[in-house]
Amino acid sequence: MDDDVSRRVAAIWRIEGARIVAALARVVGDLAVAEDLAQDALLAAVESWPRDGVPDNPGAWLTAVAKRRAIDGWRRHERLVERYRLLAADLDDVADTEWEPIEDDLLRLVFAACHPVLSREAQIALTLKVVAGLDTSAIARMFFVPVATVQQRIVRAKKALSAARVPFEVPDAAEWPTRVGAVLTVVYLTFTEGYAATSGDRWVRGELASEATRLARILARLLPREPEVLGLLALLELQSSRFAARVGPDGESVLLADQDRRRWDRSAIARGRELLARADAVGKGRGSYQLQAAIAECHAVAPSVADTDWARIVLLYEVLGRVAPSPVVELNRAVAVSMATGPASALRIVDELARAGSLRGSPLLPSVRGELLAQLGRRDEARAELAEAVLLTANDRQRAVLEGKIAALR
Repeated sequence: MDDDVSRRVAAIWRIEGARIVAALARVVGDLAVAEDLAQDALLAAVESWPRDGVPDNPGAWLTAVAKRRAIDGWRRHERLVERYRLLAADLDDVADTEWEPIEDDLLRLVFAACHPVLSREAQIALTLKVVAGLDTSAIARMFFVPVATVQQRIVRAKKALSAARVPFEVPDAAEWPTRVGAVLTVVYLTFTEGYAATSGDRWVRGELASEATRLARILARLLPREPEVLGLLALLELQSSRFAARVGPDGESVLLADQDRRRWDRSAIARGRELLARADAVGKGRGSYQLQAAIAECHAVAPSVADTDWARIVLLYEVLGRVAPSPVVELNRAVAVSMATGPASALRIVDELARAGSLRGSPLLPSVRGELLAQLGRRDEARAELAEAVLLTANDRQRAVLEGKIAALR
């Protein structure tokens, strides 16, 4: 296949794949079948686009081909004639079809994947695979589990949804309490992967972060008095305000200390702060997303790294560690402590995490430990830690940052 067409097929699938699967799942009512149909359509594109050219509306083309495959399957099995007639009306002229999936198709898919019939681990793994488009190795890295474990969770989750005949729709209000927590988690993790990709050759996956933010906005409209929903959207707005400054002209990573804060999106910061104030006004106390949004707000309003209220950030991380304890929260607290009181006290926190082994296999801990050791003048140890982080990093841009730090220590 022509290299240019190959790149376009990959890019289109990366951007539109989740929407296509979501639209198909709504029609056929089965996630595994929807994924198979989408993959069949992608294979058809690989065969025909180099010969016929890439269509003007590639997302619509892929969806139409997938729907035709569904119709063919129903014809062969002599069933679901009503569905066949419904779909056939959409396929008169693919060239003129606008790619405009129903706004909440992805949200329906997220809710289906977060059905209580699945365990929380399976809900998150399945949604990250289907909606965020992450491969199983990336998901495994996020949760520090073997790839085989993630693969088994996803396969079993698809079978369970099919066996339970889970509808692909936003549930009734009575079902929200059992579903919304998992939905918020997967929206948050999807944004996180867009904000700092765990693998590949891009530091930021803007389309993924934008999709997560869009879903969070829909949730905020559906639940305007739910503080954690507002808190999550506040967090995403505040974090996304930095996107333009986080990537250099050649796609290289730009760390917080080196960012031109004049490029931060002040409108997004204002929206985030207003949402956090609305969440606080509900009067239920801050949950994990509100606390993270409060931390992001501290960064957003600071004129520089040196002038950031690091003592407040340390306090917020301490509270977050009680509300939603995790080794990543503790590691972030260590970074804040290093800025507030110096690297020695922060290193003690990181060394305790290392002894616990809870972040084994992740580049996060050795990269932070390497930074702290460098600040303490322990250069040989710092290089060794950063070299270990390089080996554990699957993102090319992050690897380049770490290699630059090693070079600076020589």
